[in-house]
Amino acid sequence: MNKRTYVGLDVHARSVKGCAIDRETGEIFRQSLAANDAGIAEWVTGLPGPVLVVYEAGPTGFGLARLLTGAGIECLVAAPSKLQRPSGDRVKTDARDAEHLARLALLGQITPVRVPGSADEAARDLVRAREDIRADLMRARNRISKLLLRHGLVYSGGKAWTEAHHTWLHRQHFENPALQAAFEASLEAAQLTLDRRNRLDAKITALAATDRYAPVVRALMCLRGISVLTAFGLAVEIGDWTRFTGSTIGAYLGLVPSEHSSGASRSLGGITKTGNTHARRLLVEAAWHHRRPYSNVSREMRARWDAADEHSRVRGHQGNHRLHHKWDQFEARHKRRVIANVAIARELAGWCWSLASAVQQEQPWTDE
Repeated sequence: MNKRTYVGLDVHARSVKGCAIDRETGEIFRQSLAANDAGIAEWVTGLPGPVLVVYEAGPTGFGLARLLTGAGIECLVAAPSKLQRPSGDRVKTDARDAEHLARLALLGQITPVRVPGSADEAARDLVRAREDIRADLMRARNRISKLLLRHGLVYSGGKAWTEAHHTWLHRQHFENPALQAAFEASLEAAQLTLDRRNRLDAKITALAATDRYAPVVRALMCLRGISVLTAFGLAVEIGDWTRFTGSTIGAYLGLVPSEHSSGASRSLGGITKTGNTHARRLLVEAAWHHRRPYSNVSREMRARWDAADEHSRVRGHQGNHRLHHKWDQFEARHKRRVIANVAIARELAGWCWSLASAVQQEQPWTDE
């Protein structure tokens, strides 16, 4: 309530609806704007100050927020899932959405998301591009294996998609020209996708070694199942780890159980799956690695420890012991492994937080 004017913006690709509420006079200003950040900033600057601007997070990105913040105007990007709307409000227009945002800002009912810097957003786009290519590669490989299966060809020489498997694939030949063309096209698509993934892997590895990301990446790699790609993905998706605590990081990633309680009854359901989907997937995949016994530390893990600081090495070793012990407890209780793995992922998120936040407290994180 320390601002005079509260502005809600309903931002789209080609148009923007603005609504401003003057807290002192009660006057409401409405404006239709082009999707031009400079024009929006000019309109907001002309309003009675100080001003607070709010718009929803969406596909238009964070460029407007960074521009307004650079011009000295406070701007919040609201989390769409946290916006409160009356159940009886059945009329939805751009102008009404803008006014709704302005009124929520006036009441202090906006839950903002973190606005990354342009460099961090570019790094996150790189990680998500690699994620998309990973999914493309899985689909391309699946098409090849199913095509061969339909014609009675099943690879039995060991693990699939190794050098030996690729050699076996290239030896396959079909008499029917149409079938041979389809097989070669699928094989070529898989190979090209693999090359694209490898190129992005090299770029991510190089970026993870830079001064901005290297301390957090090296600390996270002290835990089993977290390679340089996973560590960098978590680093850019979370950003500032000090925003959370060991208990809130799991809720942010949607790894806590949903709940429906009333009176004396308490019912827990599946995980909420809110928050950052990409970071949650990385943690769930990494959690499977802690099921294996942790008796002998591999040379690869020792090499990771040598690259990290002493505190990260100690905490990583403790975390690996703890997470494998939790797996043993779940196995003894005959817990379904997919459910147990999500529980391990939730605790793994806490261990990641303890490592990354300790590093960022020594080297404070700034959005760039």
